[in-house]
Amino acid sequence: MLRIAVQAKGRLFDETMSFLEESDIKLSATKRTLLVQSSNFPLEVLFLRDDDIPQTVATGVADLGIVGENEFMEKAEDAEIVKRLGFSKCRLSLALPKDIEYSGPQWFEGKKIATSYPGILSRYLKEQGVKAKIHVITGSVEVSPGIGLADAIFDIVSSGSTLVSNRLKEVEVVMKSEALLIGNKNMSEEKKEILNELLFRMNAVKTAEDKKYVLMNAPKEKLDEIIAVLPGMKSPTVMPLAQEGWCSVHTVLDEKCFWEIIGKLKALGAEGILVLPIEKMIL
Repeated sequence: MLRIAVQAKGRLFDETMSFLEESDIKLSATKRTLLVQSSNFPLEVLFLRDDDIPQTVATGVADLGIVGENEFMEKAEDAEIVKRLGFSKCRLSLALPKDIEYSGPQWFEGKKIATSYPGILSRYLKEQGVKAKIHVITGSVEVSPGIGLADAIFDIVSSGSTLVSNRLKEVEVVMKSEALLIGNKNMSEEKKEILNELLFRMNAVKTAEDKKYVLMNAPKEKLDEIIAVLPGMKSPTVMPLAQEGWCSVHTVLDEKCFWEIIGKLKALGAEGILVLPIEKMIL
């Protein structure tokens, strides 16, 4: 059985549990304890603080972990990245009071920077050749300049609204972060087989993201032109309709180009266009 460590609460917890559910990993929803076993897959979930997950995986207490890239890079534990999961995206940035004129990374020379990520920050400052004082703080880092605790902050930024509410401006993006599936480097062959099955399910979910299954009725005389504008994975499925001169076309479209293509299809005479969500896709 595989043991996977996940964050016990917060946004990453919510997105992780949703992702496991989409991957058909059934877990008890009645109450959450430290360790919960799946009822339909050889997997148990260990709920921890996010900053404990890298070490837990590196030491083999858990075989896998889902953790933010920011925490993984900060802790620098000896575990491997198995898969980038693409959710819980954010960035680690330097920010300072919005009224201060910023001239570049050298501005931080001799300044005091408050952060919960001293490891990542110290490596960045070293790369820039900047010597600054790092003040390690947990909790509300963004209030530090306002109360005189620091000249600037280095913290997670998602929408940027927290910075704005504290009269701060983002001046340097040091790294971008997303959820990672990390693994112990000494996993047994038996556990690797279970991991491969888990990755198969996860990949089916990720591949289906932002994809739509599209069905339409198309005039046969325009069929070649319609197929030419469809950027599907392979050739679309074409089936004759009972009405002479018409056929049904089935394909998969990316949501980001969906409306542009739908407009072209309508202009070419496509009718009865039906759009369906895709839950999973196996290539």
